Amino acid sequence: MTGPIPDQGIAVSFELFPPKTEAGVAALGRTVDQLATAGPEYFSVTYGAGGSTRERTLEVVEMVGKRTGLPVAHHLTCVGASRAQIDAQARELWRKGIRRIVALRGDLPEGETLAEDGYHDAAELVAGLRGVADFDISVAAYPEVHPEAASSQADLDHLKRKLDAGASRAITQFAFDTDTVLRFIDRARAAGITAPIVPGIMPVANFNNIKRFSLGCGASIPDWMEEMFAGLDDTPEMRDMVAASVATQQCQRLVAAGVDAFHFYTLNRPGVSLAICRALGVPVRDTAERAA
Repeated sequence: MTGPIPDQGIAVSFELFPPKTEAGVAALGRTVDQLATAGPEYFSVTYGAGGSTRERTLEVVEMVGKRTGLPVAHHLTCVGASRAQIDAQARELWRKGIRRIVALRGDLPEGETLAEDGYHDAAELVAGLRGVADFDISVAAYPEVHPEAASSQADLDHLKRKLDAGASRAITQFAFDTDTVLRFIDRARAAGITAPIVPGIMPVANFNNIKRFSLGCGASIPDWMEEMFAGLDDTPEMRDMVAASVATQQCQRLVAAGVDAFHFYTLNRPGVSLAICRALGVPVRDTAERAA
């Protein structure tokens, strides 16, 4: 068992996704053991479109909690379910001792609409969860604007609705242009948002995959990244070194601007995220020390 490292200055949290097989879950356990050596504030586990990984997500949440003794946030979306179904699931999570939730609307499958008797957006979902139990709720924020938002101001207004409904913090979509993140935080503060805004950090695990994923979520890839990572997917060790350097520099700029917490989208790969933590001065215990 381990817990958050006190007085480390910078708080970190790690996002995981549920593997498709039991063998994958077992392998993820070893990844979790490595990530826990950085003393994260909590882990989070993603939730497939329309709740498609519901059982596996819960399995991973419980596994991570048992292995580490740390809080684990269960992602929860409202697409494809009624309010009654979501409320029942939330009550079950609370009964199982899960106190943290990342509340998201979720992606609509093509051609489908939100259920009439469901929560219609993340703000409504947050309010509904607040009515179920006293969860610690995180919500998403979009430095480069959500692809479906009518405007950047409408997107910011919606973020404020989510926080006013009872969310404790916002975690940003990854953005590789640090100035974009800083401008977004400034705009949020000017709009009266006082809750913590935690930058989401995406270490590059495979540059071509990141490019494809970014297209779908509205995140841009700067030209300098194209040049820096050109051809590196064929040399993974060098790519990981460059990825750690790029993300560390981004975090250092954000720390200099007053940011003191980061949420790492680990893609279930511990090495680069741990290297970044170490470079930022976050104490990382070795495995022998943790076992003792």
